[in-house]
Amino acid sequence: MGFEPIYYAVPYFVILIAIELFVNYRENKGWYETKDSLASIAMGIGSLVINLGVKAAYILAYIWIYENFRIFNLEPVWWVWALLFFADDFTFYWHHRLSHEIRILWAAHENHHSSVNYNLAVALRQSWTELLYKYAFWFWLPLLGFPPWMILVQMSFSLIYQFWVHTEGIRNLGPLEWFFSTPSAHRVHHASNIVYLDRNHGGILIIWDRLFGTYQKELPEEPVKYGLTKNVESFNPLVIATHEYVNIGRDVKRAPGFWNKLKYFFMPPGWSFDGSTQTAKELRASLKKQKHQPIQNA
Repeated sequence: MGFEPIYYAVPYFVILIAIELFVNYRENKGWYETKDSLASIAMGIGSLVINLGVKAAYILAYIWIYENFRIFNLEPVWWVWALLFFADDFTFYWHHRLSHEIRILWAAHENHHSSVNYNLAVALRQSWTELLYKYAFWFWLPLLGFPPWMILVQMSFSLIYQFWVHTEGIRNLGPLEWFFSTPSAHRVHHASNIVYLDRNHGGILIIWDRLFGTYQKELPEEPVKYGLTKNVESFNPLVIATHEYVNIGRDVKRAPGFWNKLKYFFMPPGWSFDGSTQTAKELRASLKKQKHQPIQNA
């Protein structure tokens, strides 16, 4: 598999979790719940195992695209690395955003959002099925001429960066909040509050959210509530990994007509043929409307 920076980062992950656990215990923060953390670790281990085979297949696809169809011959010099940094982060943003906006992709990704806690162990709660489609978003990079090994190294560095933002122990980072995905920005992303839904998809940089209208600041008057709008009542990794697929199956079964059934796969989460449930966009619009309603006199 070649050089995998993620493997070398494991001690860094363990040390940071240990520090957070110590602070949690000493100050009685309530950040951790044992069964929940064990479920996150189990999801992480399962993801690593599945990733071995899936990633190998995609590496071969990257190499095939690069060797047969590349447009440019890009060498590993500093400015190419700089271009790759932005291209990779831009790609991650759209992969991540669409994984929130297309329900069949959300069924894979929402595993990562299923914890009602927020700590560094949650960073390990990685999907088992998201890996089947995730790497396809990066096909355009070997086509441009970025060597596959460079792409894989940059993707690993991005994943390493995203570990530390899963904490409540670091609050606002001032000017850095304008440019980078920070713990504050990512807490918003993991929130189930309506105002925070489907916001802050950036991996390393938050500039894409600002550019494409998906940025939301963490608000002092709106404490973050973690988890899903309808939480998974289980710590079983198999349930966590599959429950949204089961929900889609139930919705498809009760939907009238072929097109309504199909829409349950490709419309945003919360879409329903009869309006009985709402998407994040619809929920946000309803909330905004309620806030602007005039106060009725008794």
